[in-house]
Amino acid sequence: MFVTRSTLQDFLTRLDAAYGRPGRVLLVGQTSLVYEGHAPWTDEAELTAEVEDPVAFDAALRRAAEAAGIAVWPESPADVIPLPEGYEDRHRAADAAGLQHLRLAHFDPYSVAYRFIARGDEPDYHLVLAYLDQGWVTFAEMDARLDALLPRFSMETIAQDPAEFMRRYKGLRQMAAAIAPGTLHRHTPA
Repeated sequence: MFVTRSTLQDFLTRLDAAYGRPGRVLLVGQTSLVYEGHAPWTDEAELTAEVEDPVAFDAALRRAAEAAGIAVWPESPADVIPLPEGYEDRHRAADAAGLQHLRLAHFDPYSVAYRFIARGDEPDYHLVLAYLDQGWVTFAEMDARLDALLPRFSMETIAQDPAEFMRRYKGLRQMAAAIAPGTLHRHTPA
């Protein structure tokens, strides 16, 4: 089942009730775009959480996903890349209407962009282009943050070569210059 804004809201309401404690859910990638109405759907909800009881949260997450009939992928950019300095301050607030216990935000867009550039396939580039289009990230700030971040890549991540990352980043910049806004890709229905 595709994850639309309404199925995502239903899932989050179920998760909030199933977990029943304070915490924060951080939406990641395409899930953020869907939640904010900038994309019509995604094939799975990607998120991470800051909670006191991760075991109880994971159980609640599984129950809520099953009840909502959606696929959920627990994903944190920190699992793949070192996070840029100040990332915690760049989480974007999200409307958590209807949630009683959990707060909702979008994971730092710069961390998300770097994570998807590091993976480096075309749908990932389109996601970063959508973040650029929405003004969630800029190339100027990404360039500035990379100076401090790149030296940490080979020391703190799983097989992430800084030179390979820069090759992918250059490819993204070339794609951004060549693609017209609104170009269809696998996350956009025709």
